[in-house]
Amino acid sequence: MEGIVYLEDGSIYKGKGFGKKGVSTGELVFNTSATGYQEILTDPTNAGAIITMTYPVIGGCGVNSIESESSKIYARGLIVKNLSTISSNYLSEKDLEDTLKTMGLVGVAAVDTRSITRKIRSQGSMKCVIANIDISIADLEKILEEEKKKEENLVKEVSIENYVCLPAQGAKIAVVDFGVKKSIINSLKDRGCEITIVPYNTSYKEIRNLNPQGVLLSNGPGNPKLVTEGIELTKDLLGKLPVFGIGLGHQILALALGADTYKMKCGHRGANHGVYDIERDKAYITSQSHGYGVKEEGLDKLGVILTHKNLNDGTVEGIKHKYYPVFSVQFHPEGAPGPTDTEYLFDKFMDICLGKEVKYGA
Repeated sequence: MEGIVYLEDGSIYKGKGFGKKGVSTGELVFNTSATGYQEILTDPTNAGAIITMTYPVIGGCGVNSIESESSKIYARGLIVKNLSTISSNYLSEKDLEDTLKTMGLVGVAAVDTRSITRKIRSQGSMKCVIANIDISIADLEKILEEEKKKEENLVKEVSIENYVCLPAQGAKIAVVDFGVKKSIINSLKDRGCEITIVPYNTSYKEIRNLNPQGVLLSNGPGNPKLVTEGIELTKDLLGKLPVFGIGLGHQILALALGADTYKMKCGHRGANHGVYDIERDKAYITSQSHGYGVKEEGLDKLGVILTHKNLNDGTVEGIKHKYYPVFSVQFHPEGAPGPTDTEYLFDKFMDICLGKEVKYGA
């Protein structure tokens, strides 16, 4: 079947369709990971996104029942240069195309993904519509015009509705679910934590009733300023409980502390982003997936200390407060996909929650 990608600026890319037959709209982004497409597609952070993979061949590792980051695909579309028809990996259970058909994702292959990526890098992220059915350009234009009018609170789409309790004997941690990845929960499990996952709109009183020793603000999709419930909750938590923010949780913590966030030109998405840990005087390669960032200007006046910086563009990658036991990072210390060299941040969070000595301030 034929496939087509129609961009907000009027650009058209024709290729071959795969996956579920249909039409899909969303924000066009690119991801530089060479592998890990299964984790990327099932990461709730990618809700609302149509993902262009920059690596030229996708699908060669197949799909398995172990490495998904959630129970469904949250991305709205997949664009690749070459779709592998052969899956060769000891974990592989089925191929990528069959998975996309089963889980309802529209895909387009055999297009110039390098051109698409260069366009996003120069012009910024944009809306697009993709299709692998017979449809006119005029109809695609109408669909895209409707998509451009939307500004969704995607966290509502990905967050759980009811508490999920995972008993254990270690530190009691409340995880605020803005779109939490399974690998973050597993990182807490590996440290023996008793975990309660709560919806994004949980109140401070409800959190206190759980009597946790710490609160983790999870990753998630979209504009952090739309998640007003999470911002208000975090304001109430400041100075009362240890807080660790990851991804969207990092942006929400920054907003709660009085800082500002902004829409990035094309975001950071991939498993190879260099980050400098200022306190450790050490660089790390990290996994990232975000389209918004925290503004550095004025952080010091708010008592906020910059702890991590991006080595490519100098943007804020981590913060902590001078006095409150709260800190956050923009990248994903659990990897999945990507390196796990920064998992020490989970250990730092555990030390804070368990009352071990942790130095704060300049």
